[in-house]
Amino acid sequence: MFFRDRSDAGRRLAKALAQFKVEDVVVLALPRGGVPVGAEVAEALGAPLDLMLVRKIGAPFHQELAMGAVAEGDPPVVVRNEDVIAMLGIDEASFQRVLETELAEMARRRAAYLSGRASAEVAGRIAIVVDDGVATGATTRAALRAVRARRPKRLVLAVPVAEAEVQSALRREADEIICLEDHLVWGGIGPCYDDFRQISDAEVTEALARFPPSAPPAATPLSR
Repeated sequence: MFFRDRSDAGRRLAKALAQFKVEDVVVLALPRGGVPVGAEVAEALGAPLDLMLVRKIGAPFHQELAMGAVAEGDPPVVVRNEDVIAMLGIDEASFQRVLETELAEMARRRAAYLSGRASAEVAGRIAIVVDDGVATGATTRAALRAVRARRPKRLVLAVPVAEAEVQSALRREADEIICLEDHLVWGGIGPCYDDFRQISDAEVTEALARFPPSAPPAATPLSR
C-alpha cells in the first residue's frame, strides 16, 4: 500500500503540485473517489474546487469491463474502447442503451452534488484534473477531453497512482502529468490504499461546501 487514505494521497499530491500555488488554477475532481484527493490539493494551492462528472460505460453482463466512458459537456464527450466492443460483439444499440443510463446517472449526480451551483471558470486558467488513481484510462481520457474543450490555458492531470504505460497514452491528452506512483498493486487502485472505502454523495457535497464558488469580479466604478 502506498497511501493511508485518499486525504493522505491528496496532501502528498499537493506537495508535488506546489509550483502551481502562484498560478491561476482551478482543481477539477472526478467524483466520487477523486473528491477527497482534490479537496486537499485545492486547499493547499488556494484554488477553487469543482467537479468533472464522468462515467464508465460498462459492457453488458461485464460491468467492470469498460467499453468506453462519457464526460459531461455540450455535447457530452464519449470515448469508445473499440477493441473491447469488437471482442464482445457489442452492437451500437447496446452501446447507446448503456450510454443513456450513464448520462442519466451523471444528471442525477449533478443535481445531488451541485444543486444549481455555477461551474468554475476554466477558460484561460490552469486546469488540474484530479482522481484517486487511473486504471485503464478510459474515464480519465474522457474527462481530459471534456476539460480541454473548455479552453484552459494549461491542462494538468494529477493522480496518486497510475501505470507508466497508461500515463504514456494519456500524455496525448494532457499538457503535463503529475503522478506519485507508476504502478498499481495487484492490478487495481484499491490495494494501493490502506483505506479505500466508498465515498458517499454526502461526503462529496460536504467537501464542495468548503470551497464556495468564486464570486464574479467586482464591477469597476464609473468615473464621474
